[in-house]
Amino acid sequence: MSGYRDLGYKSYFVNVKNTNFAFNSLLSPLINEIATYTEIDLPLLREKGIQLAFKREELLFPGISGNKYRKLKYNIQVAKAAKQHTLLTFGGAFSNHIAAVAYAGKIHGFKTIGVIRGEELASLPLNPTLEKAKSHGMSFHFVTREAYREKHRPQFVAKLQETFGHFYLIPEGGTNALAVKGCAEILHESDAKYTHICVAVGTGGTLSGLAEAAFEHQEILGFPALKGTFLQKDICNFTQQNNWSLFESYHFGGYAKVTPPLVHFANQFSNDTGIVLDPIYTAKMVFGTLDLIANDYFASGAHILMIHTGGLQAIEGMNKKLRKQDIEWLL
Repeated sequence: MSGYRDLGYKSYFVNVKNTNFAFNSLLSPLINEIATYTEIDLPLLREKGIQLAFKREELLFPGISGNKYRKLKYNIQVAKAAKQHTLLTFGGAFSNHIAAVAYAGKIHGFKTIGVIRGEELASLPLNPTLEKAKSHGMSFHFVTREAYREKHRPQFVAKLQETFGHFYLIPEGGTNALAVKGCAEILHESDAKYTHICVAVGTGGTLSGLAEAAFEHQEILGFPALKGTFLQKDICNFTQQNNWSLFESYHFGGYAKVTPPLVHFANQFSNDTGIVLDPIYTAKMVFGTLDLIANDYFASGAHILMIHTGGLQAIEGMNKKLRKQDIEWLL
């Protein structure tokens, strides 16, 4: 467990209490936006004098849950207003975003196209994430990893337009100004009591929205699921706030990488609290948050809110990988 402290989690998770907050949806009349708060009572928290809660964004809507719902909300509105008929976006083989766009396209009547990183995947059986996206009507365009890195260039997009015609482009991970606007709606007046907001980070859109919406006294803590320091610059493109920081030591090897200790932690957390964590994002964030608490990063009296950003669809595909390695798999 190099680089991570064994916190003895089994004794930590002993009591869970749920409260609900409902508000109207602007994305679809069929969707009722619901944020569930789970307050967690742990011996560690009592020892440190800290309160901890989970905001359950993953329960918003099946298929477009968590931050993906927030990111797509205004993009869908704009695409409809522009009378677009096709959504095109980018992602990897386990992408929550790819799965969410496919589902959103299905329920809103859009054709969807996923530009998928990894040309070799075209000749392999689809994993559960891509199979699910296909079942919702998404077609795939597999490209090499080298070509994928050019996706931001106008020439690359122009070639896609030559191939597929007109489309509404949604960036990788769904992060653009409209996504940041949607993610800012995660926080509400009822969240003013929290001193710290903890969230997993992929492309930085969710953290940017939280930074824009945070109250003056709040600190936003981001836990990147990827290796590298590029996120700092990316986030600064979407927010000028200085109320956030990144903790880059909890990626467990990088994007879509997991280790046996992380899998064990996620299973233990689920068993003890009833909250399922996705292995790519939220499990790493929760691990990091509890590690910071154990190491006295937070002062006594802190009131911390963790954001569950969804991504549970990736568990099935991850378990296929874990079973091949003959190690503990996610419950």
